[in-house]
Amino acid sequence: MRTIAVAVLFLLLIHAAAQATDERSIKDLAKALTALAHDVDPAEAQALSEKAHTKARSLKKEYRVVLNPEFTVFLYNIGKRKRGWCGHWAEDIGAELKELKCKTLVLHWGEAYPNTSSENNALVVTARNQPFKDGIILDGWRRAGRLFWCPVVKDDEYEVEQHYGHSGITVWKENMKWSEWLQEYQNEDKEKEATASR
Repeated sequence: MRTIAVAVLFLLLIHAAAQATDERSIKDLAKALTALAHDVDPAEAQALSEKAHTKARSLKKEYRVVLNPEFTVFLYNIGKRKRGWCGHWAEDIGAELKELKCKTLVLHWGEAYPNTSSENNALVVTARNQPFKDGIILDGWRRAGRLFWCPVVKDDEYEVEQHYGHSGITVWKENMKWSEWLQEYQNEDKEKEATASR
């Protein structure tokens, strides 16, 4: 009986630590998004941060992540999982974030090493009229449900020529087709405005 109580207490402590880490990460990401430009709405940045973190955590359960992301991809590739590849994470988190219909932040689809065994797909958030490379990566896959985020140019896990230290040159590029999908709500709003002004 005592062993069960210790095990339950241990699990509760782990859960509380994960929540505390998420709360700090949510706050820090919201600050980083707000700092992208002077006209970024802090409430919008906060909502995007909360939703991205929450969705990444829920996908870990939904995809039944085991061990690490690579093993889950293996299970997907042999038909034991319906989803779990990095593109699934980006697509499902992106669909959730699209619902926010952000006005001061823009969603992009980033890809690193496309069409190779090292390929990764993630979301990139920028301020309006800001270059892709100045954005912030949101990657739920990389840490198996714990949202990873950092500025695109600071992502040292995806750099050119990593053999002798950090090059500082990112391999992240924008996939315009998927970015268009992420941004289609903006085009719908523009069409409604144009129709209304006629």
